[in-house]
Amino acid sequence: MKMRVDALLVGPVQSLGDSQHVSGIAKQAVTDRRWLGRLGFDGDEQADHKHHGGLDKAVHHYAFDHYIDWAKQIGAREILTRPGAFGENLSTRGCTEAEVCIGDIYSLGEAMVEVSQARQPCWKLNIRFGYPAMSSLVQESGRTGWYYRVRAPGWVAAGDALMLRERPHPDWPLSRLLDVLYRRTDDRAVVAQLAQLEVLADSWRKLFVRRLERGEVEDWSARLLGQHAAGPDVVPYPKNQ
Repeated sequence: MKMRVDALLVGPVQSLGDSQHVSGIAKQAVTDRRWLGRLGFDGDEQADHKHHGGLDKAVHHYAFDHYIDWAKQIGAREILTRPGAFGENLSTRGCTEAEVCIGDIYSLGEAMVEVSQARQPCWKLNIRFGYPAMSSLVQESGRTGWYYRVRAPGWVAAGDALMLRERPHPDWPLSRLLDVLYRRTDDRAVVAQLAQLEVLADSWRKLFVRRLERGEVEDWSARLLGQHAAGPDVVPYPKNQ
């Protein structure tokens, strides 16, 4: 499987729309080569290092294939006319969560990256799109995007190839992983498999371990709606993030 990087995007932390919040979600396409290190691309920033970025979420990839579906679902928006609406670093066509598997290893320009988890959408998408239910829709749709950890740093530019090199877990496409995360939550046998899947991001493996131990599913309301909408008794970004 081979894709072309249609856009490489990075950006600094800045105000999120007209809100009092700040975020690194408003990324812009760059045409020069960028160094991809263990923690992400040169010039890329995150406002909340506790829940964004890090070794398991160094690079965010979103399929531009989904943009037409979003325009149909929530209406045409200027933000959907070009890559970057979802804060992605990489934009491609021709491959989605149904074709990408957890643990996939890709060459990316001169670098090597590994799929570590799908994206869990948060309330900042609601502000970004001016659509209060956007984060919930992204979660329900399965059109979430995904993250890479960096196996080998290197130079990357728009136009480079993103080529599959290894697929150790062909039975775990991201679409199936998301189905277990949000819908088949009581399938303990499958949850147990994910709790032991070493290539899965550490925070997600711990999430599935807690599900097994507690027999309950975490509260998503603070992540999806924000603290004020979710209520004072809900902890923003539960520890499973």
